[in-house]
Amino acid sequence: MSEQREDAHFWQAGHLDGLELLSARYIEHRFAPHVHDGYVIAVVEAGAERYRYRGVDHLAGAGSLALINPDEVHTGSKGHDDGWRYRVFYPDVALVRSALEELELPLAGMPAFIGSVHHDPDLVRMFTHLHRLLEANASALEQQTAWREALLALFRRHSRLPEPGAPGREPLAVLHAKELLRERLAEPPSLEELASAVRLSPFHFARTFRRSTGMPPHAWLKQQRLDQARALLRAGCTPAGVAAQLGFADQSHLTRQFKQAYGVGPGEYRNACARSFKTH
Repeated sequence: MSEQREDAHFWQAGHLDGLELLSARYIEHRFAPHVHDGYVIAVVEAGAERYRYRGVDHLAGAGSLALINPDEVHTGSKGHDDGWRYRVFYPDVALVRSALEELELPLAGMPAFIGSVHHDPDLVRMFTHLHRLLEANASALEQQTAWREALLALFRRHSRLPEPGAPGREPLAVLHAKELLRERLAEPPSLEELASAVRLSPFHFARTFRRSTGMPPHAWLKQQRLDQARALLRAGCTPAGVAAQLGFADQSHLTRQFKQAYGVGPGEYRNACARSFKTH
């Protein structure tokens, strides 16, 4: 990678139910700890990305596939002096489920990726080709066929099916606290208020919440605000309006946190969603 310039292009695939996509080159950009409510499938084309995921530091070099499960905390930064260039797919759970149901598997829940960095040349070629098809706006038939072939091959090779009952193990105190935080995104309760509401000491509650979610309550709240911001931006709300509605200090505060989590600013995200809606 010779040109020392960062660049990021975000868009949605209208023929694939709004599948979110990113093509980017980052050098000094650092992703703050964050989660996605869907899966992350990234193909590293040049350089290397370093990220922390499930308590382990990973290095995804050129020609590798980086996989992240939904709602899993991770970071992102350069693993090479020149940064990294990659192509990323962000399929939501419903989109993945609809594709996997075509396999007629007895799904008791959603599958989880095994491991994170994989050196699988066949899959790298498939997903690189698919990403380019989506970028070039190929025919719906070609896009949808390539998507199913790549996705089903990926989950057959690098995932495991969940055991029945696995999703229900979160402590009730954490579930209740999440409800309270969602209800008060703009003016969140204090740690003491949350702990009192779930009848735990602040220290015990904070430890239980982090153990269950992988992040402290304030970081989880930040992620919920960003998720809601994405939904409002998709609906056409302005970044300034979103910032005011969700309790960000100002628009620049929203922009900074949004880009740290998703690699693009809220204005670019909103515009990409609007272009996808008008086109399809």
